Amino acid sequence: MNFSDKDELVHIIKHRNEFRENFKAEADRLRRLYYKNSVFIRGLIEVSSFCRCGCFYCGLRSQNDSALRYRLTDEEILECCAEGYKTGFRTFVLQGGEDLQFSEERVSRLVGRIKSLYPDCAVTLSLGERPYGTYKAWKDAGADRYLLRHETADPAHYSLLHPSSESCENRKNCLYALKELGFQTGAGFMVGSPFQTEENLAEDILFLQKLKPEMIGIGPFIPHHQTPFADRERGSVELTLFLLSLLRIVFPSVLLPSTTALSSVSPTGR
Repeated sequence: MNFSDKDELVHIIKHRNEFRENFKAEADRLRRLYYKNSVFIRGLIEVSSFCRCGCFYCGLRSQNDSALRYRLTDEEILECCAEGYKTGFRTFVLQGGEDLQFSEERVSRLVGRIKSLYPDCAVTLSLGERPYGTYKAWKDAGADRYLLRHETADPAHYSLLHPSSESCENRKNCLYALKELGFQTGAGFMVGSPFQTEENLAEDILFLQKLKPEMIGIGPFIPHHQTPFADRERGSVELTLFLLSLLRIVFPSVLLPSTTALSSVSPTGR
């Protein structure tokens, strides 16, 4: 299924109760067709809780003076990989805030070391917005995949969630650069973020159709008590699950992760 009409998407999202069961059945059929009952396990290594950004929804934002900060050493990261490999993981995800201590050179060295030690493993990076040359260096070092959720594809909505120093255009340009460089690229958005409308969600899906990512990660917005959005209502599990069905139908072969946010807001979320 492919959408060119934003109004059609908005109608489906607003009146999702009419479509839910049919979409759920079709999404399940497509998932079985492409993946049967396979589940791919990823080894996430949270390398740093430092971040230079000030996103209004994120507990790691640089303005949060109460956050507990840490930064793994290269040796600690490699120890995680060694333990994970023994356990059976074959994908390692180096993920963190936008911490410039994880420089182009340092990450290139780490990726090269991991790939030399575990040539049968994939390395995924999720380290935020970086220059094109940095992404290229990491790809040349052997990184296979990159995760960068766009959070919202609507520039006006983006400006309500981020300080003026961060732009929707730059986030999208980073994603297009990653695709151009040959990364398996992951994008995605929050469900129920402050000020979000059905029109915003429709824009997200239209943007993803243009980007054609290999992975799409979505999850409900969860308010953090040390952010400007502390008193906002959390995102809906029900809407998140409907959008997962819709995304599977629009992108039959895409990788849809079972995110931690769902398990955080519901005992049966994941």
